[in-house]
Amino acid sequence: MMKGGMAGLMKQAQQMQEKMAKMQEELANAEVTGKAGGDLVTVVMTGRHDVKKVSIDPSVLPGLDEDDREVVEDLVAAAVNAAVRQIEANSQAKMGSMTAGMNLPAGMKLPF
Repeated sequence: MMKGGMAGLMKQAQQMQEKMAKMQEELANAEVTGKAGGDLVTVVMTGRHDVKKVSIDPSVLPGLDEDDREVVEDLVAAAVNAAVRQIEANSQAKMGSMTAGMNLPAGMKLPF
């Protein structure tokens, strides 16, 4: 391959990498809403799998005042976020053991 062709290929690869990084950031910051029980429970989550908000209809938790219901909602969100972080840590540990001898460049993440 000619030198100019290689430079062009490298430039295209860099542009693609920049576009992918931008897209990944957009996806990570996107928020989605999941609902269950005929909209009695609603969860808002980011593309990073962070639960931003849990809303539970008061009819699901009768006898709790609004403050107590909000505490339950916050606890559910915190528990889900903790579970997600554990999964991420486990995945990184397992992937790290698989790639230990590969001498990958710093910051390179698998899978791509």
